[in-house]
Amino acid sequence: MSDIESLTRLPDHFDGTVRLFPLPGVVSFPHVMQPLHIFEPRYCDLLTDTLAADRLIAMATLASGWEPDYEGRPALEEFACIGRIVSHTPTDDERHNILLLGIRRVRILQEVVTNQTYRMAKVEVLDDVYSPQAAADRPLLKRLLLEEFRKYIPESALAQENFSQLLDSQMPLGIVSDIIAYTVGIPVAQKLQLLAELDVDQRAKKLIAALAPSQSKGEVCGPENASLSSGFPPPFSQN
Repeated sequence: MSDIESLTRLPDHFDGTVRLFPLPGVVSFPHVMQPLHIFEPRYCDLLTDTLAADRLIAMATLASGWEPDYEGRPALEEFACIGRIVSHTPTDDERHNILLLGIRRVRILQEVVTNQTYRMAKVEVLDDVYSPQAAADRPLLKRLLLEEFRKYIPESALAQENFSQLLDSQMPLGIVSDIIAYTVGIPVAQKLQLLAELDVDQRAKKLIAALAPSQSKGEVCGPENASLSSGFPPPFSQN
């Protein structure tokens, strides 16, 4: 098993119970590295327990209207992404920087009542669907998606190099779609629709439609509106 396969594989004993890290305006995707800056006590507790266990966190998105109840249990969007902590750097002020590698899409089924300071839930793990009927058209669909994405790429050498690597890669359409969906600065509602779409071909078509209206370059960004030209990792999402 390769290092990537081992990092993106759920444990054999995984029973669908996950620790939740809900944030407003952040949508994580499988196959993408999500930087996070953790400082709230409840999420520091979550991090401590996660590092001592399976290193898995489910990144969830707070539903609209979360502001009055942020310290409590505001509503969550239905779909989330399980990620594995691949890097952890504590800071001098008892905060933490981590890199979370997205592993799998999940649907949140129900929250689990615990004595923890953070939230937990039972989730359903969701697989990408590759329709055999669409296989012949898939290479063209991937090329169209990358051509549309090209319009968003800044002129910097680093951004162009990153795009060339993506263009030349043999990544499946599902992975390419997830990387682009995370990277571009489309509305959170559209990102959530893409996260919820299991049919890979339909996901790519929806993403092409979302990208098509904009013709301006330099709009490549993650949740924090970070351009590819700013390098990697992008700015940390704050909890």
